[in-house]
Amino acid sequence: MYDVIIIGAGPAGISASLYAKRANKSVLVIYHGESQLEKAHAIDNYYGFPEGITGTELYENGIAQAKALGVEVKNEEALHIEMNAEMCFDVTTTDGKYTGEALILSTGNKKIRPNIKGVEAFEGKGVSYCAICDGFFYRKKSVAVIGGGDYALSEAGDLENIVSELTVLTNGKPAPDNERYKFIETPIKEIKGEERVSAVVFEDGSELEVSGVFIAEGVAGGADFAKKIGIATDGDSIKTDARMLTNVPGVFACGNVTGGLLQVCKAVYEGAEAGLSAVNYLKTKKEK
Repeated sequence: MYDVIIIGAGPAGISASLYAKRANKSVLVIYHGESQLEKAHAIDNYYGFPEGITGTELYENGIAQAKALGVEVKNEEALHIEMNAEMCFDVTTTDGKYTGEALILSTGNKKIRPNIKGVEAFEGKGVSYCAICDGFFYRKKSVAVIGGGDYALSEAGDLENIVSELTVLTNGKPAPDNERYKFIETPIKEIKGEERVSAVVFEDGSELEVSGVFIAEGVAGGADFAKKIGIATDGDSIKTDARMLTNVPGVFACGNVTGGLLQVCKAVYEGAEAGLSAVNYLKTKKEK
């Protein structure tokens, strides 16, 4: 059991970890994949670096600083989050399961909408981004999950006992070594239908009749996790108050996942605020 679990190791997540750890809390940071910060060739508008610094350097320095302070940092892909009976948060990753009394989402703002004709047009009309949220509406129906990674397989797992037929579409990528599900590797041309989704059309002209399509390409972003545990969102951004608290007690969000100014300075500030708010939440919870 950790006091605070943070998903994301960019400036927001690491800043949150530093403040929580300095308050003598046990802190776990989970991260996976490339950070947006790493893609920045040069950062020359951030305080304290007159000659600038590369995004990769700043990113790696942050993680090293957290580790030096005693923060536990794990490079694992977070797949699933749920609140347990003790009002704590269970985080399942590719390598294990961890529980925290407070949760901070700082995954960045990942755009997961694939460039497939029909995806945007049928959002809410057969195209969904959350199996736990919408799977019930497709009970005893045929559905497809688009994606081929661990996140897609996790979404498939949430659907398999609800729907009548499930197919995982890797959209041109090799299917994983998994005998549990049916896979189609053929590239997708479009998702079609009239008022609602009726089929997925592939580049070779073949079609798969489905009532619903669940998008799960790449890794889960903050908004994906938010929807699964009832956190309010505004499009791809998580809604918070000034203390970075979401509408779910014990869950905080910071950095690009909250929208607004997508800059390191904002991420660092919001991370510090989220870390301090999580510490205050734990104190208040203990006093009750």
